[in-house]
Amino acid sequence: MPDTVFVLNGPNLNLLGIREPEVYGRDTLDDIAAMLEERGMEIGIEIELRQSNHEGHLIDWLHEANARKIRA
Repeated sequence: MPDTVFVLNGPNLNLLGIREPEVYGRDTLDDIAAMLEERGMEIGIEIELRQSNHEGHLIDWLHEANARKIRA
């Protein structure tokens, strides 16, 4: 079983590629997730990407990562 890494994305990152692309770029969060997952496969780790606009969810996911001994 490969190591797992949580990649946590916070508020408004779901708007990447849409909101002010001249500032933040044209890659969407899905584009970035695909790049990370591909790289993870190359180096033998599983990427678990999550996004929430609610900071409490991010804290809960950090607690989950700790309980599962996952890097976040």
